[in-house]
Amino acid sequence: MASLRELVDKAKKPFLPGGKLEKFHYVFDGFDTFLFAPNETTNSKGVQIKDAVDLKRMMITVVIAMIPCLVFGIWNVGHQHGLATGEELALLDKVLIGLKVTLPIIIVSYGVGLGIEFLFTTLKKEPINEGFLVTGMLIPLVMPPTIPLWQVAIATAFAVVIGKEAFGGTGFNVLNVALTARAFLYFAYPLEISGEVWTYLGDMATVDNYSGATALGLAAQTVDNGVAVTQHFANAGFMNLFTPMNLFIGTVPGSIGETSTLMALVGAFILVVTGVGSWKIIVATFGGAYLTGSALYVASTMESYPSTAMSVILFILAVAATVGSGFLIKNKEAKYLAIGVGVSLILFTALLMGQAGNMYMAMPPHYHLIIGGLAFGAVFMATDPVSAAHTEAGKWLYGILIGTITVIIRVFNPAYPEGIMLAILLMNVLAPLIDFYVVKANKTKRLQRVATV
Repeated sequence: MASLRELVDKAKKPFLPGGKLEKFHYVFDGFDTFLFAPNETTNSKGVQIKDAVDLKRMMITVVIAMIPCLVFGIWNVGHQHGLATGEELALLDKVLIGLKVTLPIIIVSYGVGLGIEFLFTTLKKEPINEGFLVTGMLIPLVMPPTIPLWQVAIATAFAVVIGKEAFGGTGFNVLNVALTARAFLYFAYPLEISGEVWTYLGDMATVDNYSGATALGLAAQTVDNGVAVTQHFANAGFMNLFTPMNLFIGTVPGSIGETSTLMALVGAFILVVTGVGSWKIIVATFGGAYLTGSALYVASTMESYPSTAMSVILFILAVAATVGSGFLIKNKEAKYLAIGVGVSLILFTALLMGQAGNMYMAMPPHYHLIIGGLAFGAVFMATDPVSAAHTEAGKWLYGILIGTITVIIRVFNPAYPEGIMLAILLMNVLAPLIDFYVVKANKTKRLQRVATV
């Protein structure tokens, strides 16, 4: 290690101020600080706060938490290839096929993203940030294995330039950068990121009765065909593919890293134990999805929907309960948790007022937690420390609404079967507003306390 340190120090000289390559100083400094801890120390005088966790260590922790999803995703790409083509593949064969598909996507993501980061670092003459260490891995994990590499490059460039650098760089972006890349592809090139694109086939044909549809795609079809979701899973279940256990483990078609709820929960454990991710946002997102799924499931069991008058009464009660909880509950976190539940009920009763209903509503609520990318989004996207809510009380409202909106989009707008993406992006925009009112309420409460002294 000492010899490597000496080698880097020798190579650093041309990049120092006054050297021939001075304008690339911060690019070289980025590689230096990635390999070694910075040499700078704080002044001996003055107030200082010292912490072993810096931005680099935080980002590396998130990358480590994503490794279970990445490793499983690589294997699952090969596994789905074997199921689709009828090949009997050994473990190593599945991994090699997965690496063949996944590694180029990761290389393009990091290559394009870091190249743009280095360009902006040189132009702005500012130290490079480590934010793309996480984004560069998230982008491949939310992509289907058949995505063209040139589209990965365009989406990455769009997300970094428009989604982050346009706002000032790492720490200033309003939207989650990786989800910005996926949303760009979803609206710009929908055929390559939706439909039957979730299984890598190579130059081989599929066996009979294999469709390659995802669980979310099959569930969305029930809106029109009038068949219960669970029955539709069984009918379309090639080799009994869409059992609850398979959906939980993740051995189903889907994006590279999003299929396994189990691996996402392993990542959640790492993030929560290390203090990098907020358990409140994760729990609230799962809770919001389950609450909304349960309400829709109960509504689907009614012989007929409530009358318009009854729906209006329920809506008014939901609004009154939500507003009342804001005034009556003193504990801040409990207050915003209650408000989040109340807003979910408001959205639900609003749907009843419209007499909306389809077979998707009858899906058991726990299915919403294990199909699609809800678990992956709740763990790695919703908890983004830049674009998420920052106040402890606001995190409950933020997470509950993500879960609620996810299920509502899934059930009532099948054109966008994976609702977690749009739900998180929407709440990214609203997160500063949530924090503003939480902070405002805190200030008001403290001013009242001072006035009574």
